[in-house]
Amino acid sequence: MPAAGGKGLPLAKRLYKSRALGLTLGFVCVVAGMYPLDPPKWVWAWMLINAFVWPHVAYQCSRRAANSLRTERRNLLFDSFCGGFWVGAMHFNPLPSVTTLSMMTMNNVAIGGPRFMLLGWVAQALGVGVAMLIFAPAYIALTTSTQLYACLPILMLYPLALGWICYRQAITLARHKRELLALSRTDSLSGLLNHGAWKDHLELEFQRCRGGQQGAAIALIDIDHFKIINDTYGHVTGDIVLRQLSKVLRQNLRATDLAGRYGGDEFCVILPDMPLGRATEVMDALRDRFSSLGYAQDPTLRASLSIGLAPYQPSHGDATSWLSDADQALYEAKSSGRNRVRSVQGSWVRSV
Repeated sequence: MPAAGGKGLPLAKRLYKSRALGLTLGFVCVVAGMYPLDPPKWVWAWMLINAFVWPHVAYQCSRRAANSLRTERRNLLFDSFCGGFWVGAMHFNPLPSVTTLSMMTMNNVAIGGPRFMLLGWVAQALGVGVAMLIFAPAYIALTTSTQLYACLPILMLYPLALGWICYRQAITLARHKRELLALSRTDSLSGLLNHGAWKDHLELEFQRCRGGQQGAAIALIDIDHFKIINDTYGHVTGDIVLRQLSKVLRQNLRATDLAGRYGGDEFCVILPDMPLGRATEVMDALRDRFSSLGYAQDPTLRASLSIGLAPYQPSHGDATSWLSDADQALYEAKSSGRNRVRSVQGSWVRSV
């Protein structure tokens, strides 16, 4: 048996309920159109099978198929064929016939667009042709009041059900789009902004600061001797250290601060509306907390941070020059012994 859960299975699940509802309501419509014609017993049996057995068979076929999408499209074409068959069997009674064909067409165009709608019309025409071969060709030009009322449930309820399914699908697609956008802007290991997304926010923050509003500071953070950590304790432990730093950043920053992974063992933070003195205190507290962390993988492991800070200055020509100042401050922190915070002015903030 082919593996279940193939391509298109979500579509089969959605169509299972709508097919069961549509064929049940359509059964009422077709019965009203067929009853005055006094059809043979096998026709009544086929009506019951088509309305109440086929939806379950169609779903099971799709669920067990290697390609559920392809199987479900075939099921939909069979639905169209049956719809055409009942139109011919009812001798083209106007309202039941138009109701049956329009509901099938609406379903097909909603699922597969114009091309699939055309395929559905071909299947309906084949169904009509088969019915005309079996039954004597005739045309009933009058729809009785009973037949009219029998068509009202499907005319009212099935479009509502299909509209609800389309609405739910639109909501699901919008959510998936938001999730994909978030994933495209998030670093998979740390859960923080990735390099590109953080640089986009830095450009926005630079423009805000240049517009004359309150200033800001940016920080570049480097894990000291991270290569030695990887070589000594392994890359799995190295990844744990990176995640620990991202966790410390989330716990010690404000909701308005923007932290990202700049690349490798380097992280970056935008601190809006924060003067350099306060930014220094925040980064030094973060550095101190991170260096005090222990690791279950090896109690001897200790990691420290070097941090470079740069406040926004009107002399910055662009966001890149602002970032360069933070990079220079980070270089000074690392070259001066590491495990410390240093600002772009070159003054020591704290050394450990």
